[in-house]
Amino acid sequence: MTVTDQIACLRIELLHIEPRIWRRVEVSLTSSLHALHEVIQTVMHWEGYHLYEFAIGERVYGEPSPEDAAWGHKVYQAKSIRLTALLERGIAEFIYTYDFGDNWQHRVIIESVKPADRGVDYPVYVDGERTAPPEDVGGPSGFTEFVEAMANRRHPEHKDMIRWYGRPFNPVDFGAQTIAANLRELAAKRKGALQAFERSRTPR
Repeated sequence: MTVTDQIACLRIELLHIEPRIWRRVEVSLTSSLHALHEVIQTVMHWEGYHLYEFAIGERVYGEPSPEDAAWGHKVYQAKSIRLTALLERGIAEFIYTYDFGDNWQHRVIIESVKPADRGVDYPVYVDGERTAPPEDVGGPSGFTEFVEAMANRRHPEHKDMIRWYGRPFNPVDFGAQTIAANLRELAAKRKGALQAFERSRTPR
């Protein structure tokens, strides 16, 4: 069985917040870290406004910038490494950080590897719990204050938070069906792009 016939079951946990916010997904072992970044953005309802990085051992993967060298910060291209390479190095857990201001750190755990279902397009949402923070809420401490204000009509910042967020906030109902649908859409786009690439390589 080749790696293209296998999938990894991943648990993604948002750190420094209790109760724990987490998601479980199934992705192809051929997925790059950049592709995994897109999956995490989708299942956590992040909007991709900010930079990200994966910390794996002593290396950092993300979107390299000329400014990195000026700061003595070496960043490797996230598109250059796939999950299968991590498994070959014995790595089953790593950290994904999104938005260096709010500093949303996620623990990504490779829970298992199993044969892919040939009738399924990956990635696939499996399950999860609780609503992830909105963009630019101010990190874990800001999110805690946000949740408290949104839950208490008498809180002095309740109306301001409602106005800023645009609607009530439900910390439990995180829209699992919407996440699953959005991930199916992402899987369809990737399948379409792969098929187009394969057609372009076929001699006419």
